[in-house]
Amino acid sequence: MVRIARRLGDSPRQRGCATGETCPDLFELSDGSFAVIGTDRTAELDGLLPLDAARADYERIVVISRDTLLRAKKDIPDE
Repeated sequence: MVRIARRLGDSPRQRGCATGETCPDLFELSDGSFAVIGTDRTAELDGLLPLDAARADYERIVVISRDTLLRAKKDIPDE
């Protein structure tokens, strides 16, 4: 069973999210993959994907803020 191993970057509260409405987050899973909490913008961005990009029906284009990713950078492994 896959579990959340750790958060990458600062918690939403540390980033100033006190409302619980827009709190993107990044997690490393126990199997080495990553999970993202973000805004589903599939409908808006799907037609704008480059020709060499593809999305399966069960996949979504999820957007997180720049600040969320930059704060997580220190925790993202190099390999």
